Amino acid sequence: MAKTFESDVKTLYELGDELFRHPELGYKEYTNKKILTKYFEDNGLKVTDLGLHTAFKVSIGSGAPHIGLIAELDAIPTLGHPFANKIDNAAHSCGHSTQCAIMAYALVKLKDVIKNGTVTLYFTPAEEFTDIAYRKQLIRKGEIDYIGGKVNMLTRGLFDEEDIFIHLHTMSEGKYHFSLNSSLAGFVYKQITFKGKATHAAIAPHNGINALNAFVLFDNALNMLRETFKEEDHIRIHGILAEGGQTVNSIPERTMYECYVRSTNDAALHETAKKVDDAAKYCAKAIGASASIKTTPGYLPMNQNRQINDVIRKFMLKYCDPEDIHDNEVSMAAGDLGDLSCFKPTVQFGYSGFGGNCHGKDLCIADHKRAYLEPSRIVYDTVLYFLKHEEEVTKIKEAFKPLMSKEEYLAYLR
Repeated sequence: MAKTFESDVKTLYELGDELFRHPELGYKEYTNKKILTKYFEDNGLKVTDLGLHTAFKVSIGSGAPHIGLIAELDAIPTLGHPFANKIDNAAHSCGHSTQCAIMAYALVKLKDVIKNGTVTLYFTPAEEFTDIAYRKQLIRKGEIDYIGGKVNMLTRGLFDEEDIFIHLHTMSEGKYHFSLNSSLAGFVYKQITFKGKATHAAIAPHNGINALNAFVLFDNALNMLRETFKEEDHIRIHGILAEGGQTVNSIPERTMYECYVRSTNDAALHETAKKVDDAAKYCAKAIGASASIKTTPGYLPMNQNRQINDVIRKFMLKYCDPEDIHDNEVSMAAGDLGDLSCFKPTVQFGYSGFGGNCHGKDLCIADHKRAYLEPSRIVYDTVLYFLKHEEEVTKIKEAFKPLMSKEEYLAYLR
C-alpha cells in the first residue's frame, strides 16, 4: 500500500521539535546539521557539504527544470527562552528550525514521486545578522568572506545552477493563515565609536570630554531626523548602546553605538545612512569629541517573484479562504534571501502555527499542523507543479532580469 504525504507525519513533528530544542548561532549549527544529516541518510539521501562550517545541500532527480529550495539553520540570541542555548542564549525564536523540518520532509516525499527534473535543497547558515565579532574573526581567518551565509554562498557561485528558488518563513501574528508577496527591507550595519577624554568624574569633570554626552546629543539628532523620512520609504533606524563608558568614577572616554539603517527603497537607505554619519560626526564635534564610523553592508531588499507566488497561492487555498492570505505586506524585516532575489527568481512565503512573538522569549509552536504539515505540503505540491510544467519555469526565467551584475554586487559588498 502506497504511503500518503501525511502517513508518517509524526516523523516530521519529531524532527522539527528536536531541531527547535537545539538552537545554535550562525556558522555554529553543528548539532542541527548532524540531526538533519541523520534524517536524510535514514531516508536514503546523500548530504553534500558546502563548506562555510555548516552549509550543505541535498539533491534528487536529474536534468531540467532545476528547482532550488532553501532552509535556514541558525538561531538568534534570546534571553529567557525556555530552549535558549546556555552558552550564548541562542534560541529558535525566529522559527528557522521549522523551515528545516518542513523542507527536509517535503524533499524526502518528493524523492518517491519525482519523474523528471532536479530539486536541490540548500541548508544555509547565519541568516541572522548577529554575533558580529565572531564572524569578523572568521573573516580575518579567511574561513568566510562576508557576515551572511547566503551572501557567501552567492558570491561563491553555489546557487548558479538552479532556475528558481522557493523559501518560507515564520509568521508570528495570528490574524492570517499565510502570507504572499511580502517585502523585505535592505539594511546596513553601523558601529559608531565616540571618543572623548577621560578625567575624574567628581574632582575635575571640566578637564574631560564626555563621550557619552556625544552619543546622547547624536541620539537626539536621530529622533529629529525621523520627521524627515518619507513614509513610502519605510525607513527604520534602531540600535543599542554597546558600550556606555569605562567606569562610573571617570568621565567616559569612549562609547559605542551599534545600529541598523533599514529601508525598502535602496536609494533612500543610502541617503539615510549618510545622514546618520553626518549626525554622529557633527554632534561629536559640537562638544569637542570625535566619532569614527564603520559601515558593513547588510542585506538587499527582497524582490518577490509573483509568477511563482501565483502557483503557491493555489495550494494555500486548500487550507484557507483567500482573505486569510496576507498579500503584499510591507515588512521591515530583512534577510539575505534579498541578495539572492536580485539574481534569481525567488520567493519567500509566510506560514502560521506559532504562539508568542517572533524574536521573543515566548515564541513557541502552537499548532503542529499549521507550522509543519501544511507548509511542507505546499512546497511539495508547488515543486511537483513546476516539474510537470517545465515551460512555465522557462517563462519565469526568461522574464526575470537580474537587478545587477555579479561584478556590481561584489563592488557593493566591498
